[in-house]
Amino acid sequence: MSLQDKIMTAMKTAMKEKDQTALAALRAVKSELLLAQTSGTQDTLTEEDEIKILSKLVKQRKDSATIFTEQNRLDLAEPELAQAAIISQFLPEQLSEEAIAKEVDAIIAYTGASGMKDMGKVMGLASSALAGKADGKTISMIVKARLS
Repeated sequence: MSLQDKIMTAMKTAMKEKDQTALAALRAVKSELLLAQTSGTQDTLTEEDEIKILSKLVKQRKDSATIFTEQNRLDLAEPELAQAAIISQFLPEQLSEEAIAKEVDAIIAYTGASGMKDMGKVMGLASSALAGKADGKTISMIVKARLS
């Protein structure tokens, strides 16, 4: 079952249950997927492209929730976090920090990185290797800790 089929099935369920938060999140995902399909040169999206889109949407909602929380607008932050959780269900399972650290250590050994000057090289490889499986902030934090 493709991601778009899963989204449509989840949308039907959300409509039947009258879950407006889930419906808004799923409509946003559907919209982004359709936009990516029609704006690109390729007819279909790869699984990697779909994961990037979903990750972007989750990140946007988490960032918005953080801003709303800083401004003491919990009434706006809570729906954003709920939507992020709904969209996250369609992402691959996130790795633990230990698993990310092992992967980063392997990349550092492979590249021969020795200091912060090599962070860009390590981050590029780590970001592509862990795409959809780990948050960029977490990867960056672990790479900085390992290289400093």
